[in-house]
Amino acid sequence: MARDYYEILGVERTVDAPGLKAAYRKLAMVHHPDRNGGSEESLATFKEISEAYSVLSDDQKRAAYDRFGHAGVNGGGQGGGQGFHDINDIFSQVFGEAFGDAFGGRGGGRGARGGPQRGSDLRFDLEITLEDAYRGLEREIAVPTTMTCDTCSGSGAKAGAQPTNCSTCGGQGRIRQANGFFAMERTCPHCGGAGKRLNPADACPSCRGHGQVRKTRSLNLKIPAGVDDGSRIRLSGEGDVGMRGGPRGDLYVFLSVKPHELFERDNLDLLVQTPIPVWTAALGGQIEAPCLVSEACDGQCRAGVKVPEGAQTGQTVRIKGKGMPHLNGKTRGDLVVELLVETPTNLTGRQRDLMKELGEICGESQSPRNAGFAGKAKRFWADITGDKEAAQ
Repeated sequence: MARDYYEILGVERTVDAPGLKAAYRKLAMVHHPDRNGGSEESLATFKEISEAYSVLSDDQKRAAYDRFGHAGVNGGGQGGGQGFHDINDIFSQVFGEAFGDAFGGRGGGRGARGGPQRGSDLRFDLEITLEDAYRGLEREIAVPTTMTCDTCSGSGAKAGAQPTNCSTCGGQGRIRQANGFFAMERTCPHCGGAGKRLNPADACPSCRGHGQVRKTRSLNLKIPAGVDDGSRIRLSGEGDVGMRGGPRGDLYVFLSVKPHELFERDNLDLLVQTPIPVWTAALGGQIEAPCLVSEACDGQCRAGVKVPEGAQTGQTVRIKGKGMPHLNGKTRGDLVVELLVETPTNLTGRQRDLMKELGEICGESQSPRNAGFAGKAKRFWADITGDKEAAQ
C-alpha cells in the first residue's frame, strides 16, 4: 500500500504551507540523488518525497487527498495538470531555478528546457447579472492570448532560414560550472535552453523570431445556472500556446455577480423586502412579492405571499422553491420575503378622524405590552417628580 504523504514528509495533517515547504526542503537536500552519488535508493526516496510535496502543496489536491486518500489524487497526484511536471521542477520551485539546476535536470516537462514547454494559464474576469446566474447563459468572450505565428509556423525564422547552435552553450542548452562541493548547472541565458539561436537577420518579420504572436481569440463560454459570485470556470487548453510544440495552458474565467437593486443572495436563498399597508399587517391578507425572472412567467414573475394577522416590520415569510437553482440542477433555494409595514402619510381630514376613532376604540387594551410599558413610565415619572398621584 502507498505510504501516507504526511508520514513521508514527517509532518502533522494540520501543517501549514510554510511548515510543509520547510519539511520538504530539509528532506530534499538530504536525499537528492546528486548528493548521494546517483544512488537508486536515494532517487526512489527523493521521488517519494517530491510526489508527496507536489500533492500537499496544491490546495485542491490536498483537499481531495485528505478526503479520499490516494484515490482522490489519481494514484498519487502524478502526471498532468497545472502543478509540477517532474521531481526537479518541484526542487526548482522550492529552492529557486539556479539552485535547482545545480543538481541537473532529469526527464521531460519543464525540466528539459530545450524541449516542449506547456503554455501559460490565463485568467479572464467576467461580470454577470443575478438574472444571468439564475438562468445560466452562453456568451462569446474575447480573450487576448498568444498564438503560433502563421507566417513561420512557430519556427521564428524566415522561409529557408535555420537556427544554428548557440555559441555560449555549444548547443547543449545548459551551462555547467564547478562551484566547490557542487557542480552548478543552469539554463543557458542566451538561448533560453533551446541550444540553438537564430541570426537576427533571419528572424520572421511577423513574430520577430519569437514564433508566437499576440492575438484576441473569440470563445463561446457556457455559464451554468446557479453560479455564485467568485465562481471559476476552467476551459482546458484555451490558454497561451506552448513553446516548441508544447501543449496549451488553460483559461480560467472568474465570475463576479453585480449587486441587484431588489434581491440579495444568501447561498441558495433570495432575500427581498416588500412593503405592506398597515391595515394588511393588522388584519392579515394576501400580497404579491417580486421574484427573479424565469421563462415560466415571461419576465413578470411574482409570488403570492400570505401575511399573518398582526405582522410586524422585519417579519419574514418563506416561499419554497423560488430561490436560486443548485448547480446540480435538481434543487432550488427559497424566496425569503421581509415585510415592511408602511405607516400612511398625508392623510385627509376624513382619514385622520377615522384613525383617531380607531385609536379611541382600541385604546391600550389591544396592546398589553404597551399598556404595561405605559404603567412603568407613569411610575418612573412619579418617582422623579415626587407626584404620587401621577402614578395612579
